[in-house]
Amino acid sequence: MARVLSGIKPTGQLTLGNYIGALRRFPQYQDENDTFIFIADLHALTLPIEP
Repeated sequence: MARVLSGIKPTGQLTLGNYIGALRRFPQYQDENDTFIFIADLHALTLPIEP
């Protein structure tokens, strides 16, 4: 079983190109592979957070 790693940036509106090119295929990848999909949000790591 292959592994698939895919990340997307949470910027702006979702475009038709994003949907057709990647997002539409994610469920198929999950059925056929070990799949890791994430949203790459750099601000979650760089902004100071009050514990």
